[in-house]
Order: sequence, then C-alpha cells, then structure tokens
Amino acid sequence: MISRKYWFTRKKYGWGWGMPCAWQGWLVYAVAFGLLLAGPFLFSPFREPIAFQLYTWAVVLVLVLICWMKGAPPGWRWGE
Repeated sequence: MISRKYWFTRKKYGWGWGMPCAWQGWLVYAVAFGLLLAGPFLFSPFREPIAFQLYTWAVVLVLVLICWMKGAPPGWRWGE
C-alpha cells in the first residue's frame, strides 16, 4: 500500500487547509507570497487594475489547486 504524505493539513476549525506540514508546502506558500508581493510591481494597480486583479486571482487559484491536490481532503471540522 502506498502511503500519501500531505503537504497541507486540514484546519482544526472550519473548512479548508491550515499551515503546511511538509517542506514542499512551505515552499509553495513562500513562492505564492513572493508572487503576490511582486504583483504591484509587475502590474500597477492604478494604471492596469484589470491585469493586476487577473494576476492576483491566478496566483490564488494556483495556490488553491495545489492545496487541493497535495493537501488532506477538505471538509468541515469542529475542533476534533
């Protein structure tokens, strides 16, 4: 049997993923954070608001997809 190592754990309360539990998850968070910080320098929010929003949403969407593929199955938790 192949054991699956998750990069992200489920949150203790609510739905979704919490902090990373593997170095790969931390790397994904760091890259996403860096890309979000670079966004205003690549696309001016004042001169190119549509491009800036599309860029930001693309980074967030890719982050959610990676969490979905490499994280524990999401579901509601009430502190268990």
